[in-house]
Amino acid sequence: MKAKIHPDYHEITVQMTDGTTYKTRSTWGKAGETLVLDIDSRSHPAWTGGQTRLVDSGGQVAKFKKRFANLGMK
Repeated sequence: MKAKIHPDYHEITVQMTDGTTYKTRSTWGKAGETLVLDIDSRSHPAWTGGQTRLVDSGGQVAKFKKRFANLGMK
């Protein structure tokens, strides 16, 4: 390996949406930091079968519907 060209690979803590945590190694952040997930395999509809709804935090879905409300199939 060449010296000084690889990112720092260290241990971090990952916090899932339900509050559970686990330790892993990553190049993200600094050693010992906690990565808090907004969406993970326990809350995303792709893994839950669509039973969980995603929160529209910025109103993007409403903004999209308003913007394209007049476009319809004729």
